[in-house]
Amino acid sequence: MNARTDVLILGGGPAGLSAAIWCKRLGMEHLLLEQAEELGGQLHVIHNEIFDYPGLWAANGLEVKRVFEENVRRVGCALQTGAKVLAIDVAQGVLWWQLPEQRGTRDVSELRFQSLILATGSADRRLGVPGEAEMIERGEVYSASRDRGFFSGKKVAVAGGGDRALEGALLLADSGAHVTLIHRSERFRARREFRSRVMGHPGIELLTYAQVTGVLGTERVTGVEVMLSGGERRRLAAEALFVRVGVEPNSHLVRGQVETDEDGFVKVDEVGQTSAETVFAVGDVCTRPVYSSIAKAVGHGMTAAKHLSVILAERRESS
Repeated sequence: MNARTDVLILGGGPAGLSAAIWCKRLGMEHLLLEQAEELGGQLHVIHNEIFDYPGLWAANGLEVKRVFEENVRRVGCALQTGAKVLAIDVAQGVLWWQLPEQRGTRDVSELRFQSLILATGSADRRLGVPGEAEMIERGEVYSASRDRGFFSGKKVAVAGGGDRALEGALLLADSGAHVTLIHRSERFRARREFRSRVMGHPGIELLTYAQVTGVLGTERVTGVEVMLSGGERRRLAAEALFVRVGVEPNSHLVRGQVETDEDGFVKVDEVGQTSAETVFAVGDVCTRPVYSSIAKAVGHGMTAAKHLSVILAERRESS
C-alpha cells in the first residue's frame, strides 16, 4: 500500500488528537497513526481523578480518553490504530509502516507526507537491571493509585525521588503497605508537600544513597537487591517494585534528523516547530515531566496545526 497525505500525525494521545481535530477544522488533509490498538496514549495509565482540565471532571484517564475519542470521530478525523512505524525519512517526507493485517509478514507500506507532527509521547524509564525485563513480561507492573488496596499489609519497594515516586509511596503507605523508598541521593526532587509527608510517615522507610541492582524472584517478585554508597549489597523482601525513575521521550524515530536535547526531548520553538521547517513536535516528546499536562498537550496540538496551516498555505500560493 502506497499513499500520501499533507499532514502526518504520529501518536494518538491528547496532543496528537488535538492536532488531528485542528487539521480537520482547518481543512488540511491528514492522517493520524497510532501504534496501539486504541487511541489515548498515557490516558490509559492515569487512574486517579482528573480535575485540572477545564470543562472536564473525570474519575480517571479512560473517561477523558472516551470524550476525546468521541470528538475526533464525530469531527471525521483520519485515524489508523495498530500501525507499526518501521522508519521515517524526514528530509524526503516518507514513512515505512505496517498496517495491522501486515503484522507478521514482510509486507511494508509506504506513506509520503508534506509535513509531520510528532506526538509520540514518552515512556517510563527503566532501571536496566537483572530481573526487571522478566518482571515486566510477567505483567508485574502496577499503579500505586489503582492497586494500592491490593498491597495493604504487604512489603513493597519504590525506586525514585521525584513526584511520582513519593506520591506513589504515600498512596501505598496510606493504604497499609510497608514501603521502602529507594533513592540514589538524600535529596528528593519532589514537591515539598510530598517530601514533608514522606519524612514523617510511619509506613515508609527511606533508603538513600542506594540503587536497585536487581529484581529477585523467578515466578513473581520476591524482593530487590540494592547497592549502598559504600558498595555493600543488600537484599530486601518485597512483593512488588514500583519503578519511578523518570521518563524517556519516544523520539528515536527522528533522532539525528531533528535537534534533540541531551535527554532526547525534541527541541521546539514557541509554536512547536523543530529544526526542520515542516516537522513539529507536541506533547510529552518535547515537554519535560515537570511541565507535562493534558492541557498543555492539547494546546501544543492546536498551536502546531494552526501554524502548519499557514506554512502550507504560503507554499501553495508561491507554487
